Amino acid sequence: MAKYAILIYEDPAFYENISPEAWPAVVDAHSKFVEQVFALGGSLAGGEALAPPTTATTIKGGGTVTDGPFVETKEALNGIYVIEARDLDHAVEIAKLCPAPAPGGGVEVRPVVDPTTNPF
Repeated sequence: MAKYAILIYEDPAFYENISPEAWPAVVDAHSKFVEQVFALGGSLAGGEALAPPTTATTIKGGGTVTDGPFVETKEALNGIYVIEARDLDHAVEIAKLCPAPAPGGGVEVRPVVDPTTNPF
């Protein structure tokens, strides 16, 4: 099985404004997603939610360090799952189930690079 990253992009403002009562539904949606990964014959190799982009520290070429994200965008990378799937089609099938509750949010699927080969 190959590894794929599911990158979750959403508007961080959604989470800044979510009510305490609505938060458990977000957590439950991700718990259900994890169950569905296994039900579809995949496996979970890791995953994490990320702190808001405003907490980022960016290091650019030449070693310049700045507070904030690399670029200003409406959507930001808010989390990641690493799954194992039979192939890209299987990974996409799994990724379609990944919750991205923020309006306009979505996910991106990318193969994880095997460090023993050059993927470029």
